[in-house]
Amino acid sequence: MNAIHIISTAPFFAKKSGAFSVEDFDLYCTVLSALSWRKHNGRISLYTDTAGEEYYRRIGLLDIWDEVRVCVPDDLEGVDPKMFWAGGKLFALREAEAPCVMIDTDFIVWKPLTLGREIVAAHREELFPDIYPPLEYFRLKDHVMPPFSRGILPINTAFLYLPDNDFKDFYVSQAIAFMKSAVPCEDRLCYMVMAEQRMAAMCAEYTGTPIRTLLDKEHLFFPQDSFTHLWGAKQAMRDNPALHKDFCRKAADRIRTEFPEYAYTADIIGSLV
Repeated sequence: MNAIHIISTAPFFAKKSGAFSVEDFDLYCTVLSALSWRKHNGRISLYTDTAGEEYYRRIGLLDIWDEVRVCVPDDLEGVDPKMFWAGGKLFALREAEAPCVMIDTDFIVWKPLTLGREIVAAHREELFPDIYPPLEYFRLKDHVMPPFSRGILPINTAFLYLPDNDFKDFYVSQAIAFMKSAVPCEDRLCYMVMAEQRMAAMCAEYTGTPIRTLLDKEHLFFPQDSFTHLWGAKQAMRDNPALHKDFCRKAADRIRTEFPEYAYTADIIGSLV
């Protein structure tokens, strides 16, 4: 099964000046995510923009992917990269051929998966109103959404398998239209998760496309060894140098043990500190 990692640098440059860079723990996770997918499930490509390709080429990590495509718009076609900080994923999906899997670079699949005609997502999310407010909350200039069901639980798209192009194209077109039509504001959470995660679930229900999940939302924090999602641990590692050091050591050891032909990637990341 073909998978894609997506890296858009526009949100980085919207907040900072200077050269694009990625934190070391994120690089370790990216390497393990790509190599573990290749080991258990098939090919994986990097879809990125100009600065993203230049960065990974410069540091010497492009070989972890089977293919690298510069197909994410550098300017996100005018979409605000602060407001829609994961918007690059939707533009990348526009270029992908289904069936395909979109995997966040901080999500690792440690086992073979069986994927068929259902959408597969990481897990469901609750409709907490401070994250997923009523549809009337969103101010749009010129986009009218279809009559979507409001009660469908959003899906977490750290992992997202799309079984066919018809659904992919409908979902991506709705999400991009939403982002381009959104009236600029300081809300950098509700608008983004609406475009990416709630829109995916609503489009699936609207088209009658079934969804299953890798993880049960009620047991997300129970011990398991099939998947790793670094998302919640990133800030903890920034705040705790000991935790940061321990994670990087374990990740480097796992690369060297499970993927010895890619041991050089651990050396590269370690040298960037």
